[in-house]
Amino acid sequence: MYKYTSVLHFSSLSGRHLDDTWVAYIGNDFRKKLNWQKVNLGIPSGRFGHSCVVSGDYLVLFGGINDRGNRHNDTWVGQVACHENHSITLSWRLLDVGSIAPPPRGAHAACCIDNRKMVVHGGIGFDGLRLGDTWVLEISENFCFGSWHEVMTVPSPPARSGHTLTYTGRNQLVLFGGRGAVYEVLSDLWFLDASEGSFKWVKVHYELQNVPEGSSLPRVGHSATLVLGGWVLIHGGEDSLRHRKNDFWALNTKAIPSSRLEQAVLNSPKVWKRVDTVGYKPNCRSFHRACADYSGRYLYVFGGMVDGLLQPAELAGLRFNGELLLVELLPLL
Repeated sequence: MYKYTSVLHFSSLSGRHLDDTWVAYIGNDFRKKLNWQKVNLGIPSGRFGHSCVVSGDYLVLFGGINDRGNRHNDTWVGQVACHENHSITLSWRLLDVGSIAPPPRGAHAACCIDNRKMVVHGGIGFDGLRLGDTWVLEISENFCFGSWHEVMTVPSPPARSGHTLTYTGRNQLVLFGGRGAVYEVLSDLWFLDASEGSFKWVKVHYELQNVPEGSSLPRVGHSATLVLGGWVLIHGGEDSLRHRKNDFWALNTKAIPSSRLEQAVLNSPKVWKRVDTVGYKPNCRSFHRACADYSGRYLYVFGGMVDGLLQPAELAGLRFNGELLLVELLPLL
């Protein structure tokens, strides 16, 4: 079971894609207050649908889509420094990756598999084409240079966007959900195994009809975060009719074998568990962001798209949410 606590609220945002960066220091009183600081840098340029992941003591940002609909394939490295007075500074610089890089895209999935290696899969390329390729970025020890190479294996996840990649330990990443090439919303599960120095995709087979309440599991624009106990916590997203969700599902990564099999067949009820919540009930949302603290006991959920009353600046009743939520893991899993 999980418990929601609303800890901060920002005004809603709409219009152009922003290029600002905000940081907050999480101290001992984080359940009561977070102090946000705006970092005015002007770089990278404003965009949406990009990825930004933690790699050691750095942030790595890739791709995205700008106001004109142009796709990016640039790679940026951000260095965060915390000072004694709890102020935070952040400096961004363009990473030199040479002449080879993934095709431009947005709404892809990305995750680090160690402190200097990032994996990118799928997304939306030119002309709205959904992609199914897999790329790995290897970064130099001083984070000044990087090199991209494409991973081509059979089988591999089909093309999609709005899905998630989550590092689960044991040199494995889990891929879940998204929207497919013909706009279908997916519930398939894959893991990427790098345990022997090379990358191999393995499809995890489970019977959706055998999962209690499993009909609500397919989704796009959700979050997937590794939390305490080795579970991957899935939150929110939307279904094929764009109905947004505020539910939680827990994926049992310990049920996924670590061996390099061609495919894995799992006991569906042991793989997935729908998780009840108590306390504050937030809006249903999709395309939000979430991250856990170092203990894995607390999950931060921020922003996203929510349903709202139609206003002149909002399309089809859509509004952008600026609420920051704290989810506390209770020992019932």
